[in-house]
Formats: sequence, structure tokens, C-alpha cells
Amino acid sequence: RPGLALCAGCGGRIQDPFLLRVSPDLEWHVACLKCAECGQPLDETCTCFLRDGKAYCKRDYSRLFGIKCAQCRAAFSSSDLVMRARDHVYHLECFRCAACGRQLLPGDQFCLRERDLLCRADHGPPSDGAAAHGPRSP
Repeated sequence: RPGLALCAGCGGRIQDPFLLRVSPDLEWHVACLKCAECGQPLDETCTCFLRDGKAYCKRDYSRLFGIKCAQCRAAFSSSDLVMRARDHVYHLECFRCAACGRQLLPGDQFCLRERDLLCRADHGPPSDGAAAHGPRSP
């Protein structure tokens, strides 16, 4: 209700005829709801994201807090298909062997060494000749 709410942006009492409510308990003056990063006004026509009490536009929220590809470090769009290896997430085109560059497809066997993906040919068991020289180091 106007006059009783406190603005989450400036802390002042909202006496305007209109206010913006973000999440169940945060209310803002229409002029105060702006992206904390770029200052873009966030009104009923924009998607608004909250983090630690600050409001962000979709672009800045994704850039600052979104999951990024483990290979190219770019953010994902909602339409991207991804591949996962442990806690790493990759664009399909970035999911490649670090040694030979071959794109790894669903069902391919691979190894994850630190941040590097390796196809079976580049991480597989040692050949007979290599085994004769003793164990391989990890």
C-alpha cells in the first residue's frame, strides 16, 4: 500500500500512487528500481534479477553470476545445448579434446585432467611398447 512501504532502493517511504514489488517482500519507487551494474531502469517491461539485495538486468546478471563455459568462459544462453563433465559445463562446440581438437560427442569416452578434456585415444591405456618401459606417471 502506498505510504506504508519503504523503498528497497533508497530506503524512503513510498508515497507514490504506484510502486514496483520485486519478490514477495521488496518494494521500490518506480524511479529507484535500476540495474545495480549498468543503471538501466527496471520496470514492468524488463526482467529483473535479485542477488544479495541488489537488482540486475538480465544481461548483467548472466554476465556476473551465470554459469560460464569451462573452455571459452562465455555465458550460456537459454537455448544452448551443453555438455557436462563433473562440475564443468561446456558449449557443445567447446567440448573438444585438448590434445587433438576432436569434438567429443555424447557417448564418447573421455578423461578430465584438471581443466583439460582428453579423448580416449589421447588418455587411453598405454600401448604394449609403453608398458614395457614401466608404469606411466599420473
